[in-house]
Amino acid sequence: MKAMILERAGAPLTSAELPDPVPGPGQVLVRVAACGVCRTDLHVVDGELPDPKLPIVPGHEIVGTVIGLGAGVERFREGERIGVPWLGRTCGHCRHCLADAENLCDEPGFTGYQIDGGYAEMTVADARYCFPIRGGYSDAEAAPLLCAGLIGYRSLRMAGDDAEHIGIYGFGAAAHIVAQVARHQGRTVYAFTRPGDENAQQFARTLGAAWAGPSDAAPAAELDAAIIFAPVGALVPAALRAVRKGGTVVCGGIHMSEIPAFPYDILWGERVLRSVANLTRQDAVEFLDLAPKIPVKTSVEIFELGDANAALDSLRAGRLTGAAVLVP
Repeated sequence: MKAMILERAGAPLTSAELPDPVPGPGQVLVRVAACGVCRTDLHVVDGELPDPKLPIVPGHEIVGTVIGLGAGVERFREGERIGVPWLGRTCGHCRHCLADAENLCDEPGFTGYQIDGGYAEMTVADARYCFPIRGGYSDAEAAPLLCAGLIGYRSLRMAGDDAEHIGIYGFGAAAHIVAQVARHQGRTVYAFTRPGDENAQQFARTLGAAWAGPSDAAPAAELDAAIIFAPVGALVPAALRAVRKGGTVVCGGIHMSEIPAFPYDILWGERVLRSVANLTRQDAVEFLDLAPKIPVKTSVEIFELGDANAALDSLRAGRLTGAAVLVP
């Protein structure tokens, strides 16, 4: 099969012909129809996340068709369309797994990081961590739901059910999905972008944002909560200043630049600063059921598999509106 592989952190991906994968016990063999290009992929490629399996096939927003079943798999059948997300396996026995917090597992395996992912024509995955893809989405439209959507959904939950005025910092793949969920729930959305990025601000307005402006500006109203998707530590004190007393700032990314020192008074007042780590399978069940009911519409830019480096460059440079998706 054809695949794009990362051989060394910080180096471009290289095209390779790899043996077709074979599903082991409990695994499904998937013919990849589309794979989203996530900012986490960029962190892996650029060496900002430690100790990836190398060489690795990146990609964890995978949509494809089951073409083979390993021993013991009864959950799916051949020909079924499924999604493969970031969470690829958990130990099942650590304190977190036993407390229904498998996203915090001490011995996890992540797709496209420790487990070969979807920048390829085929992949294998643990069937227990895959999900049926339904609704009227094309393969490319469905791909961003598998991480941008899931992490956005979990971040919104962590912001609190009573948070009516929500700020979103960094209006990319995750933000453009979660903004639609927030509006569906009756919340008011305030979008913060890079200064000067008027295209992203206008995009946010088309998705129902009540206000859109640069990240160094004050919003039009005091926020109940803020979600930070941009991997920029300096946005943390900015968001703390924007939320009310008792409000919450959620850091939705897996990696962020250093958070600068900030005065205690912007945290005081029982403001909460928290992170979101990975996802649980229950998050996926809930969100993938909800998305087509809203319906969430994803904005995607399609790249051929061999153009994965160009897709990553576009993401790195902030040239995308919505999400990039690779199609073998």
